Amino acid sequence: MKGIVGKKLGMTQLFDPESGVVTSVTVIQAGPCPVVQVKTPGTDGYEAVQLAFEPVADRKLSKGELGHLRGAGASAHRHLVEFRGPSELSTGDTVTVEIFQPGDKIKVAGIGIGKGFQGTIKRHNFASGPKSHGSHNIRKPGSIGASAYPSRVFKGMKMPGRMGGKRATQVGLTVHGIDPVQNVIMVRGAVPGPKNGIVEIREETR
Repeated sequence: MKGIVGKKLGMTQLFDPESGVVTSVTVIQAGPCPVVQVKTPGTDGYEAVQLAFEPVADRKLSKGELGHLRGAGASAHRHLVEFRGPSELSTGDTVTVEIFQPGDKIKVAGIGIGKGFQGTIKRHNFASGPKSHGSHNIRKPGSIGASAYPSRVFKGMKMPGRMGGKRATQVGLTVHGIDPVQNVIMVRGAVPGPKNGIVEIREETR
């Protein structure tokens, strides 16, 4: 399993000077990520590689976190992310954007942008009511259950509530280009999360 941790910088457009085709890409600053721990089925029950990202001052981590990182020969980092699956990496190695090449199929996971408390029209794409002739039901959700039996609201009913702010994985993405000098990877299309949000880039295995 190939994977790396990065920070979403934003979106831009790239122009092909020969064909004139415009491609929308997401710019992600990924790595370098030191390998902190390699988990094996015999020791941990499953295969995984733990990567660190975003160096910080030692005072921003607990003693336990610092000890875990220093045991692998790494300095203080803010984020630790596991990538499950078999890997040829070992503790002390460093993962960079060069593990990917233009044209590789990937999937990107991150925490989506939180929209706050929203109604059913925005949250669940409900249709609005009539807007004329004195209607008082323009953006209301309508009936949520029967009046007599079973005299309760069923679980899972689509209603107003908090929207967004959950983990999402965008599949079917393609690497458009990489810049090993600036540790930047350009992904064709949009990825979850706000600007400066932490994302996980994995190879698409299916």
